[in-house]
Parts: sequence; C-alpha cells; structure tokens
Amino acid sequence: MEIAFLQDRLERYFKWFHRHPEPGNEELETTARIGEILHEAGIEVLDGRAGALLKTGLVARIQGKTGKPVVALRCDIDALPVTEASGLPYSSRKAGFMHACGHDFHTTSLLGAAMLLNEEKETLEGTVKLLFQPAEEGGGGAQQVLDSHILDDVAEIYGLHVAADHERGLIGISPGATHAGVGGFKIIIKGKGSHGASPHYSRDPIAAASQLINTAQLIISRNTDPFDQAVLSFTHVEAGNTWNVIPEDALLEGTFRAFDDEKLSWIAKRLQECCRAMAEAMEVTIDFSWRMYTMVTNNHATLSEFAAETARSLGLTVIPAQPGMGGEDFALYQKSIPGVFWTIGMNSPEGTHHPGFIADISQLSTAAVLSAALARNSLARLSGKP
Repeated sequence: MEIAFLQDRLERYFKWFHRHPEPGNEELETTARIGEILHEAGIEVLDGRAGALLKTGLVARIQGKTGKPVVALRCDIDALPVTEASGLPYSSRKAGFMHACGHDFHTTSLLGAAMLLNEEKETLEGTVKLLFQPAEEGGGGAQQVLDSHILDDVAEIYGLHVAADHERGLIGISPGATHAGVGGFKIIIKGKGSHGASPHYSRDPIAAASQLINTAQLIISRNTDPFDQAVLSFTHVEAGNTWNVIPEDALLEGTFRAFDDEKLSWIAKRLQECCRAMAEAMEVTIDFSWRMYTMVTNNHATLSEFAAETARSLGLTVIPAQPGMGGEDFALYQKSIPGVFWTIGMNSPEGTHHPGFIADISQLSTAAVLSAALARNSLARLSGKP
C-alpha cells in the first residue's frame, strides 16, 4: 500500500474517532467502527469481541504462513472526561468528553498497521493479534483482556503512546521502567461538629485534615531516598457546607506513584501510619483505604534494543523514552508477556489530559509502519528466520 494513500485513509479514520470520544467501558460506537474498518479490510475479528468478559474493545488476528509464534500489538480506545478546547475543525461532538490522551491516534495507527500486515500475511512467520483495548484510563481494561485469556498464546507484545512534548516523529524507547506504578487513596476523617464560635466543643476534622496533609508530604521529602522517584499528591478535599459550622467529617483523596511496585506498598503503609497517629493526636477517627491502579511499566531490555534497531532501520530517529509519573496499564501485560512500550513525538502545544492537546496526525502512517515492522520482525526472529 502506498504510504500517501495509507496516510490519507488514516487521517479520515482519526478525525472520526476524535469527533466521537467515549469513556472507558462505554466505547460501544468506537468498537463498532473499528470492527467495520477491519471487516472492510478483510481482517478477522475474534468472536466479535475479545472474549465474553469484555463489553467493549476487540481483538483481531492476522495469520501468516503458520499459526505460531504469536505476537500482539496493543492500543487503547477510551477517551477522557475533558471538555475540548483545541480549536480543531474536527473537535469532539460529545459534550464533556475528549480524546485528550492520544488514544484516537493509537487506535488509528494500529488500524494502519493491521492493513499493512494483512497485505503481506502470506509471508508472515506466524500470527499477529491486534488488541484494541478498552478502559485504559483507570477502568480496568488490561485486566479484563487478561481475564479473557485471549492473549494466552502471545510470546511478545508491543504498544505505543504519543509523547506530547517530543519533536514530531521522534521515537522514544528505553529499557526498564518508563511509566510509574499508580496507587490511589481515600481518607475519611470522622470528628465531632460544633458551632464555629465554639471550636472547643468540636473534634475538628478540618484541622485534622490540614495537619494530615502537611505530615503526609514528609513521606516523600523526608522518608524517601532522593534518588528514588516518587510522588504523593492530595487531589480532593471536601468538608462542611456552610461558613459558621465545624462539620462532623472530612474526605481526602489523592494518588501516590513510584517506579517500584514495592515502593507503592511502602508509601501506602507510611500514609496509613500517619493516619493512625493523627487520629490519636486529634481525637478523631480516620478510615484509610487504597488500591493499586496499575503497576510499573517495565520494558524488556533485549526487546527494547530490538525495537530501537527496527525503528532505525526505517530511517527513524530514536531517543531515550522520557520516564513519567503517569500510569499505564500496559504494565499488566508485561508481568506475563515480554514487551515494549514506545512513544512517538507529537510536538503538541499542550500536554496530554489537557483540553488543548493536539495529536499530530501527520505521524499516523509513521506509527503504523513501525508497529507493523515490529510485529513482522518479531515473528521472524522468534521463528529463527533472518
């Protein structure tokens, strides 16, 4: 397929996806459109969806000369609850939602890779599974896919993400941790309310909350090695409903992140200890709970070098991936399947998750060609073919 023809087709697909964002586990229209495009290209979709456990998303398959080995290419398809302010002529038509993290770019480029691989399937040394994953943004999408067992036969997996602040077309690949493990916490402080003029009758949950927030910041600044990358942020504080009443309770929520899964558990333990100590000191009750949203994304060292070599062989410029505290549930696949998560530069005026984020659609065919090459070369290597 001529690259110019592919690029034109992908730009049209991308604009449709960008206009029609859907949140995680609700990507029904998105899934249907992906299925239509794959069907029109003559590409097999497995069971219509990726197993009975998935409501949205799908897996397609391109079988080459043999059934095995099997490699997978993965994208995510969900959008964010962000009101778009990009000014693009093809902006979101769904109020309050936007593809602000490039998932529309990921989806479209994987469709392009599928078309390229399908054209040469008679020469492929195995099978490529194309994973259009739902609910990456905290909706449990990767775990749903793993629970469906649709990837049980996959030997290697590759995924991509846009890099907003890198120059357009630069490919970011590094071995080891590139995205942080993510934990989220919820703290409920139960005290005793009173009139604001009589604070001595209260057990003030707001005072306890403010002290706890300040104390918790010491977990990173005074309990964590400066060379260990970690962050703890309070992002939601809620208490009371009027100006002259000390309320009964307060709610705190936030996130902590690190480049080591054990470090996440340690931060949670220290935060819980701070809660217990503050409860005693302030004579209130504090309920603490947390969950791990995703583990650390950890690129396989040998496969990272293979991916970088593949990109260079296409004339692309490869730079080290910039580690970030953002989470990515691609990490769950890497726990059982060797894989690489790479980035492509967008040179966007705003970062991802910002209402003004703009993906550079001129790079769609570049991402598609590299994704296809990774799958093709991976199958050849696994099959022992030069």
